[in-house]
Amino acid sequence: MNVACPYCYERINTRRLWFRCTGRKAPGRPACVPQKDPARKELTGIDELVLPSFPAPGRGLLPVNSAVHDVCNAVSGVKVCPHCHSRMPPSFGEGRSPLIAMAGAPHTGKSVYLRILADQLRHGMGLRFGADVKLIGDEQFSNTTGRADYLDPAGELFPGGQLYAKTQQASEGRRDPIVFGWRQRRMGRYDTTLLSFFDTAGEDLSSMSTVDNLRYLGAADALILLLDPFLIPRARDQINLPKSAYTTNQSTVDVLNRVTDNLRESRHLGGRKNIPIPVAVVFAKIDAFFDVWGEDHPLVRRPEPGPYYDETAGRATHEYVRGQLADWGAHDVDNHLTHNYKNFRYFAVSALGAEPDYDNDIIDPNGVHPFRVDEPLLWLLSQFGVVPDRG
Repeated sequence: MNVACPYCYERINTRRLWFRCTGRKAPGRPACVPQKDPARKELTGIDELVLPSFPAPGRGLLPVNSAVHDVCNAVSGVKVCPHCHSRMPPSFGEGRSPLIAMAGAPHTGKSVYLRILADQLRHGMGLRFGADVKLIGDEQFSNTTGRADYLDPAGELFPGGQLYAKTQQASEGRRDPIVFGWRQRRMGRYDTTLLSFFDTAGEDLSSMSTVDNLRYLGAADALILLLDPFLIPRARDQINLPKSAYTTNQSTVDVLNRVTDNLRESRHLGGRKNIPIPVAVVFAKIDAFFDVWGEDHPLVRRPEPGPYYDETAGRATHEYVRGQLADWGAHDVDNHLTHNYKNFRYFAVSALGAEPDYDNDIIDPNGVHPFRVDEPLLWLLSQFGVVPDRG
């Protein structure tokens, strides 16, 4: 089985994993010591001393769970990626591990959305589905990589009510990922699914030259595409917004075109076939329209949660969003998606649940009340058979 490494995006044959030496001393041999790892630095940016990585001998048809390091003769069960030498969980390769890319124009709220989604994964969705959900990684989630806040179960979502700073652009296509392990009992056994998320800077989609550097779009098994309704003129005219609420006039269709072109090129599709990966097309900041639509509007009502993805409610939401795009005069968005993707679905979400102070980047004084943030991910997970659907 070939899956993408959740840290460097390179495809891996799960029967050909490497291992990392444990540093234990075997009889008659000196123990290995941590050293520089050029491959790790090149693909992840991490330059810390680490014990050496090595391939497992005797590559058969079944995954290998341990190997002997021929230098020190010590046995290791620490699996690592053959390319970037990042440590993998012991269960890697035993279940589905979709790499989920996230893209959108500048100021769409991707980092805020991802932070809220991560919080819901850890503190709500696991309980709802009877799954053990936790962050996976070692150095990737240290203070130096800026992911330590995802590890603090008691940490505030937005300390002092302050929203996040703008995501920095990718460096040579590399982005520090956020990786979760979803462990669940199915058919009498436990399976672990790795969920790897990447948050792009909106500027990475501002021209084809930067889009082409985002290798992970080509490696992605699924895509969450965040779109900003504030950039649709007829939608923006329905609400009162300060100019600080939208800092770009970039066309939504231009962003779609760049993502689509990159996906086509990375998969060598040309123009004859539609892109096969499932795409959750997410309209963010939808709370700004609550007063305009009223509490009885279908996009304002929440579906009843259960240990499944509600396919009936999902299809209805898709059609309501499609109708809203028509009302906003954004037929070109739906037309582009219909003619370029085999499997896409619309969602309307609000990560914060209430409009922030856009001038000062501060959340509403009443706090955060996420609205339907989990639905895009649950739909994608249902596409991979990780969660069941109903309807």
